Amino acid sequence: MDHSPTPETRTAPPAAPPAGRYSRADDRTADRRLRVAAAVCGVLFLGLIAWLGSSYLLRETRMNGTVPTFQAVSDTELQLQLSVRKSAGTSGVCTVRSQGTDGSVVGQSDFQVPAAGSSYDQVVTLRTTARGTTAELLGCTPDKE
Repeated sequence: MDHSPTPETRTAPPAAPPAGRYSRADDRTADRRLRVAAAVCGVLFLGLIAWLGSSYLLRETRMNGTVPTFQAVSDTELQLQLSVRKSAGTSGVCTVRSQGTDGSVVGQSDFQVPAAGSSYDQVVTLRTTARGTTAELLGCTPDKE
């Protein structure tokens, strides 16, 4: 059996694509636009991260507190040492809470921090509804100036 193409089954060579239909120049332009858009979005994203980070650090450096020690005095009182480092002349409020053995909150209170000095170290008493087993500083907020 002869499998050679006959004149009727021969196909013509493919014709050239229409001009401008598959242009490489359009692909390069589109790629360049995508790269520029990605670069602009990247710069905006990094700027947002930098702004959020710096505002957080500036807010946190104005008033930072810790509770280095605490002691349960009774089933209704917890004495704790409140240590706050702050900018001179900044007053504010620090919120402290205590939890019981089951993890429930047994006491929470706000303690005023005076504007005098750049640090505040004071032993304060936190009233509780049951025996407190923790003393946790939730945060310190400077007063609005």
